[in-house]
Amino acid sequence: MTSHPPFPRVLTIAGSDSGGGAGIQADLKTFAALGAYGASAITAITAQNTCGVRAVQALPPEMITAQCDAVLDDMRIDAVKIGMLADVAAIEAVAAVLRCRRLPFVVLDPVLVATSGDGLALENTVAAMCAQLLPLADVVTPNLSELAALSGQAPALDENEMLAQGQILLNKGAAAVLLKGGHWADSDEAADWLLSPDAPAQCFSRPRIHSHHTHGTGCTLSSAIAALRPRHSDLAAAVAAAKEYVHGAIAAGQNWQLGGGHGPLAHFWRFYGD
Repeated sequence: MTSHPPFPRVLTIAGSDSGGGAGIQADLKTFAALGAYGASAITAITAQNTCGVRAVQALPPEMITAQCDAVLDDMRIDAVKIGMLADVAAIEAVAAVLRCRRLPFVVLDPVLVATSGDGLALENTVAAMCAQLLPLADVVTPNLSELAALSGQAPALDENEMLAQGQILLNKGAAAVLLKGGHWADSDEAADWLLSPDAPAQCFSRPRIHSHHTHGTGCTLSSAIAALRPRHSDLAAAVAAAKEYVHGAIAAGQNWQLGGGHGPLAHFWRFYGD
């Protein structure tokens, strides 16, 4: 019997996307594509497709905790990716798991939603995330709107403002922040910046692919970092490899027609024939 080196075991704690392009579904596809074993704890169920989200139902915090405990009691987990947490109760439940288990590597992708449409509920969610989860994550991966919400600022208009807002998150206790600048559509480059307190800012840039099929890009990047970090010497190396993987997945899926809206990435692009 051939002996193989241990493969990374990665847990995603996130919402479910019925269209398959983002959330838990994108995370598990990414883990598999990168040679990691994926386990999951679902935090919310969404009814969505390529055209948008129709409904969101948050799961009770006790069920989120039970899923995490079932996985962690049985498996060695090398990394965790946290995605959609729909309310303060979900954030508190996940934070309690992280404090109890002290897992090796945690990626926080701060997907911010208000299931009730209540602005105050979203404000409370942001405050809870900053207070309870930000200090427990090894890297936080906000897009521009999430970065603005977490930093308490207006959306950044240029890279200088984005970097300044990233510094605010470091000051709030984040160990590292990956700033996703790919939403500036007028740029020819998709540039992300990695900030940490003890190293110069690092830029990871790839030529922009002008595609409408980018649904789930943020989920995929954060889950790729989680899957790759156990096999790389440091966070920057894992980010660089994850960025390359996502670039290839966007390129391979840019001509897909899976629905009437923004389609997903081609997560298994490395396995496609010529």
